[in-house]
This record gives sequence, C-alpha cells and structure tokens, in this order.
Amino acid sequence: MAALVAADIPRGAFVNLGIGLPTLVADHLAADSGVVLHTENGMLNMGPAAHGEQIDPDLTNAGKVPVTELPGASYFHHADSFAMMRGGHLDICVLGGFQVSAAGDLANWHTGEPDAIPAVGGAMDLAIGARRVFVMMTLFTKTGEPKLVPRCTYPLTGLACVDRVYTDHAVFELGARGVVVRETFGMGVEELAERLEVPLSGFASAEPGRDEA
Repeated sequence: MAALVAADIPRGAFVNLGIGLPTLVADHLAADSGVVLHTENGMLNMGPAAHGEQIDPDLTNAGKVPVTELPGASYFHHADSFAMMRGGHLDICVLGGFQVSAAGDLANWHTGEPDAIPAVGGAMDLAIGARRVFVMMTLFTKTGEPKLVPRCTYPLTGLACVDRVYTDHAVFELGARGVVVRETFGMGVEELAERLEVPLSGFASAEPGRDEA
C-alpha cells in the first residue's frame, strides 16, 4: 500500500503522513520526487525512517519513529505546524482509518469502545486542511467486517473529506460518481461487491502514478 501511495503523489507536492501505516510512504518515495514531507511535530523535508547509526532520538516523526532529514530540512514550533495544516498549505495528507463512508466521511481517532484510548492528534486539522486526503487501511477488520461502509458508526474525524482509499484488496476513488474501484489485488469487483455494503461503480479510468497536483 505504501508503495502505491508513494507512486501516486505528484512531483513536488507538500505532504503530511499520519501515524501508523502512512509513515511507511516515506520509505518508498523516489529520491528525485521533489516531494516535501511535513510532520505535525514541526519539520519540513523529512526523509525516510532512520536505522542504526542514523538514529537521533531527538529527530522523530509525529509517531515518535526515528527519521532522517533531507537537505534543506527546517524545524518550527508546533503551533506553526498546525497553522500550515489548517491554512490549506498541504497538497495531500495520508491518514490511517478505522472506517471510511461511501460519502468520504472519515473515522480514525476512536472506536467508541469504553476501554479504547482516543487519539485525535492532528487528524481533524489535516482532514479539513489538506487539499486531498488519502486513507490507508485494511479493507476488513480482524473479524471480517468491512471498514469501507455506507455510514460511519465510529466517532467522526471529518465529513466528506476522503478522496481515495488504499487497502490491501483494492484502491477506491470517492467522489461524485460514488465509490469507484481503481484497481484490485487478489479479489475481483464482484467479490468486493458481495462483501461490501456500499454500491461500487466499476473501474476508474485514471492510471496509477498519473495524478495531477
């Protein structure tokens, strides 16, 4: 999934990667992509994950994972970082998700369970502040329930904010045409339609890697 997302990010885009699966996208961006990664905790031009002697405990992404810095990297106050997020300065944000509705609503900060630990972070700011929102998640829960749903049942992060959903079985475009299947992995559209409760509108015409900024 991370490689697919990385291939679809336009050259030179300013992008925020959410905690969890989205952080893996940094490791799949081409060195000459010109993509500038923004972190919620105050860094621009973040590089891939750090390993071994590269690790600096003071240099992490928002998920506290050690990262590297690219030439020209800059650091700033947390408040300035949120101003960038809320001010529409990010081309794309990539977020994890518990549920995404057919209308593009996102639920990713709390399952509503009494013993669950809520984790809002900057997800709400990113969901409404970025020009486009990509979600990375498994298509089904561990018990087989769909996470792409007609209507979210978990507390919402944002309304009608998701443009595209990357899952382990398919990539979906969300928009005026409803839920459009862009590509599938090991599961055909008919099987997807049987297991999901949302109407699927067939295949999109867009090709992977050809997004416009």
